Amino acid sequence: MFVNLPFTFLFMNKIIQLEDLGLKEFAETWAYQESIFKQIVELKTKNRQVEVPLETPNYFLFVEHPHVYTLGKSGDVSNLLLTEKQLEAKGITFFKINRGGDITYHGPGQIVGYPILDLENFFTDIHKYLRFLEEVIILVLRDYGLEGARSPGETGVWLDVGTPFARKICAMGVRASRWVTMHGFALNVNVDLGYFDNIIPCGIRGKAVTSLHVELKERHIDESAVKVKIQKHFQDLFQAEFVDSLSKI
Repeated sequence: MFVNLPFTFLFMNKIIQLEDLGLKEFAETWAYQESIFKQIVELKTKNRQVEVPLETPNYFLFVEHPHVYTLGKSGDVSNLLLTEKQLEAKGITFFKINRGGDITYHGPGQIVGYPILDLENFFTDIHKYLRFLEEVIILVLRDYGLEGARSPGETGVWLDVGTPFARKICAMGVRASRWVTMHGFALNVNVDLGYFDNIIPCGIRGKAVTSLHVELKERHIDESAVKVKIQKHFQDLFQAEFVDSLSKI
């Protein structure tokens, strides 16, 4: 006799291999992302030639970068307000990269998440994927008593949208090919916001940037606790399960 089981029993959660890289240079992390991305794409190509395809893996990288500005492929370099010599004097690196979006800053006190997923394991909708990433952060902020929101036409998560006090707390930019994603989000937790003064963040003029510790009026927020909340909400939304990555690619 067939028994109607709850949804969670009928459909097993997808596995996502989780790796926390700690503090790592942007260039090294970008190369690491590319290697994982390439491996997944190559496996998908091979799967088209066999009768029994292998399941493609999914990854999620946490990382914190030393001071760096990155410019998306559609970005305007004039949104960087420093010269090459000024960047060097301040110890900040700069990269033009292959994600969407304009210019942003990464640095100490910021939690960066790079999901490298085969969306065919979840859903084939980039718009939905970006909204899910935003929702993860909105739910994390709600855990801290803050009401994050989307700003129409401006990817990422904001506070006080639609007011003169609108400010961005989480930037996002992704790349996807053959439904495989890379890059991701950058949540400001304990960031020195002064570094955003050297750019026009995301190419958006007239809007501020903020950080979790500023909003909560606390000197320091436990970043490990924030990561736990990100993991929980990501797993719930994507109906996935994080497991510690056992091997390096």
